[in-house]
Amino acid sequence: MSSVATWPGRAESWLDQRGKPAWIAAMVLGFIFFWPVGLVLLAYMIWSKRMFNGRCTGRHARFHQAHAAFASSGNSAFDAYKADTLRRLEEEQNAFAEFLQRLRQAKDKSEFDQFMQDRDTRARQTPGSAPEPQA
Repeated sequence: MSSVATWPGRAESWLDQRGKPAWIAAMVLGFIFFWPVGLVLLAYMIWSKRMFNGRCTGRHARFHQAHAAFASSGNSAFDAYKADTLRRLEEEQNAFAEFLQRLRQAKDKSEFDQFMQDRDTRARQTPGSAPEPQA
C-alpha cells in the first residue's frame, strides 16, 4: 500500500487523538487556505458524526483509561491501597475546593468593602450631596 493511500487515515487518527477542537481547527484552516477543503472537512465531520456525538477516539480512549483506574487489579492488597489513596485524594480535592471557595468569598468581601468605602468617600467629597446625619 502506498503512503499516498494511507495519509488520510493517519491524518484522521492524528486529529481523533487530539479531539474535536483539532477537527474544528483543521476545518477553519481549510476554509482560510482553500474553501473547498474546509467544506469537505465540514461535510466529513457531519457525515461521520464527529461534530455532534463527541466520539473522537482520543476522548473515547481517555474515558477507558479513567475507567481502568477503578477496575480491580486482581490483587486485593493493592486494590485496598488504591481505594484508600483515591479516597484520600478525593478528600484533599474537596478540602482544596472548600479552601478556594473561602478564598473567593474573602476576596469578594474585601472588594465589596473597598467599593463601599470608596463610595462613602466620594459621597462626602461631592458638593451638593445629601447632608450626612448628625450623631
